[in-house]
Amino acid sequence: MNPYQQKKRWKYSLLTFAVVIASGSLLYTNYLVRNIARSERTRAQVWAMSEKQILASDDNDFLNYVFAVIDSSVVPAIVTNDKGDILLSRGLDPSKVFIKLQAEGNKKLKYEPAYFQSELADMKKQHEPIKLKVLGSNWLVYYRDSDLLTQLKFFPYIQLSLITIFLLMAYAAFSSSRKSEQDQVWVGLAKETAHQLGTPISSLMAWIELMKEKFNAEEDPLIAEMENDVKRLEIVADRFSKIGSTPKLEEHKVFEVVKDFVDYFRVRVSKNISFEMTGNPHLVAGLNVPLFDWVLENLLKNAVNAIDGKGQIKVDISGNKMKKQVFIDISDTGKGIPRSKFDTVFQPGYTTRKRGWGLGLSLTKRMVENYHDGQIFVRDSELGKGTTFRIVLKNIRHDKQTAA
Repeated sequence: MNPYQQKKRWKYSLLTFAVVIASGSLLYTNYLVRNIARSERTRAQVWAMSEKQILASDDNDFLNYVFAVIDSSVVPAIVTNDKGDILLSRGLDPSKVFIKLQAEGNKKLKYEPAYFQSELADMKKQHEPIKLKVLGSNWLVYYRDSDLLTQLKFFPYIQLSLITIFLLMAYAAFSSSRKSEQDQVWVGLAKETAHQLGTPISSLMAWIELMKEKFNAEEDPLIAEMENDVKRLEIVADRFSKIGSTPKLEEHKVFEVVKDFVDYFRVRVSKNISFEMTGNPHLVAGLNVPLFDWVLENLLKNAVNAIDGKGQIKVDISGNKMKKQVFIDISDTGKGIPRSKFDTVFQPGYTTRKRGWGLGLSLTKRMVENYHDGQIFVRDSELGKGTTFRIVLKNIRHDKQTAA
C-alpha cells in the first residue's frame, strides 16, 4: 500500500470513529431528554390533578403541603377551558404575570393578557395538552419544557462544537508542525543532493575537455550533446541548492523561456510524440528560470508518460490584460485523469505508475505557488482523450518592443 492510500485509509478510520462518538453522544442525550420530557409531562399532570383536588376538598392544610411540594418542581404550565379562557398557571415569570396600575394614589395589580397568550402559544407549539375532567368541565393543561430540559437539549451540540473546535485547532497545529518537519527534510535532502552532484559534474566536465583535446572533437555533435547534458546536470544541482531559500525572480518573456526548454526536451523523447508551441510572445513575468524549467520538465514528462505510443503535446501561452495574468496551458493526447482526481494528483505520494514516487506534481505545485506566487491546476481532462494543465503567473508587462 502506497503512503497516499495509507493516509487516506487513516483519515476515513478517524472520521468513522468521530462519527461513532458523536452519534453515541447524541443518542444518549436524546435518551435522557425523552425520559425527562416524560417526567415533566407527568409533573404537569400531577399539578393539574392537585388543583382539581384543592377545588373539591376542604383539607387545606394537607393540600397546601402537597401543593408546595409540587410547586417547587413543577414545569411552567397554563390551564384553560374548552373556550380557551386561562384558568390557572404555574412556573411563569412572576415579574411579567401582573402589571401595576396607578389609580388615585392606590397601587393595583392587573393580569397581563399579552404575556399569557404568548406563553400559551409557545406551549401549544411544544406539546399536546393534557385533558382533565374537573367539576363537569373540561380542562386543557398546556406546558413547556423546563429550563433544565432546554439546556440539556442544546448541551450535546455545544459539547460537539467545542470538541470540533478543539480538534480543528489540534489538527492545524499538528499539520503545521508536520509540514515544518517535512520542509526541513526536503531542504536538507535537496541541499545534500546538490552537494553530492557537484563532484561528478566537475569530473564529467574535465573528461569532456580531455576528449576534445585527445580526439580533436571540438565540432563533434555527440560531444556537443554530452556538454548539453552536463550543463543540464549543473542546472539540476543548482535547482536543488535553491530549495529552502527565497529564489530571485527576474523579468523574462514567458514564451521564450518555455520554448527554449521545449526545444531541449523534444530531442530527448520518442519521435512518435510531436510538440507544438503557440501563443503570445510578448508577455513578461517574474521567473527563476532554473526552477521554472523544473516545473516544465515535470509537466512534460507526465505528458509523455500519459501518451501510449503516438501522440501530441501542445503548449500555449496566453494572457488576461484585465487580471494581469499569464496562462501557460500544457495539453497532451494521453489517457486522461478522472475528474475526482484533479486535486489528488498534486498530493505527495499519489502516482499511477508502478515505479513512480508521486513527488513530481507535488514539487511542481510547490515551485509554482511558493516560489513564483502563481497557481497550477488541471484545467480540463477527459479519459482516453487527454489532459490540460494550466499555470497562472502574474503578468508584469506586455512587452512588444523588446520582442521585436
